[in-house]
Amino acid sequence: MPTGPLLGGPPPTRLRSPAGLGLATAVLLGAAVAADLFACVADLGEMNAAQDLMGGAGADVVHRADTLYGVAGVTQGSTLVATVVVYLCWLWRVRVNAEVFRPDGHRLKRGWVIGGWFCPIVNLWFPRRIVLDSWTASVPPGARVRSAPVNAWWTLWILGLLLDRPAATRFDNPDTPARLASAARLMLVSDALDAAAGILAVVVVVHLTRMQRHRLLAVPAFG
Repeated sequence: MPTGPLLGGPPPTRLRSPAGLGLATAVLLGAAVAADLFACVADLGEMNAAQDLMGGAGADVVHRADTLYGVAGVTQGSTLVATVVVYLCWLWRVRVNAEVFRPDGHRLKRGWVIGGWFCPIVNLWFPRRIVLDSWTASVPPGARVRSAPVNAWWTLWILGLLLDRPAATRFDNPDTPARLASAARLMLVSDALDAAAGILAVVVVVHLTRMQRHRLLAVPAFG
C-alpha cells in the first residue's frame, strides 16, 4: 500500500465543522452541473449542424455551432477550476474530522486527499477510497453504512472521464459531417454523464457534511 505524499500528518486534536465548506462545494457543484447541461445543448447544436451540412447547408451553420461549443467549453473549464479548489478544501476538512471519529479506518495517508486526484492511474480509484473511508468513519455509531451514493457518483464520473478523451480527439479533425456528428454524439454522452455525476456528487457532499455536523453537535464543545 502506498505511504502517500509528504502532506500526511498526525490526527488533529480538535474537530472543525465542514458546514460552510460543504455549502460552498454543493453550490459550485451545482454550477458545474449547469455548465455541463449547457455543454449538452452545444453538443446538440453541433449534431444538428452536421446534419444540416449533410443536407446541403452552408458552412455558416457550423460556425454558429462552433461558437456556442467554444463558449460552453470555457464555461465548463472555469466552473471546474473553482469547484476543484473548494471541493478539495472541503474533502480535506471532512477527512481530518473522520480521522478523529475513526483513527484506524483509513486505508490511505492523508496526503492522498490531494495527491490522489492528480497522480496518473491511481486517480482512477484513490479519491473514491478516500471519500468512502471518510463516509464510513462519519456514519453515526450503530447506524448502517450505505455507500451506494459514493459508488454511483464515482462510477458515472469515471465513465464520463473515459469518454471525454476520445470525444475530444474526434473533434480535433472532423473532416466530414458524419465524423462531426459522431464526435458531437460521443461528447454529448460524456457531458451528460458528467452532469449526472455532478448531481450525485452534491448528494455525497451534502450527506457527508450532514453526518459530520450531527456528530460534531454531539460533542460538548459543539453542542
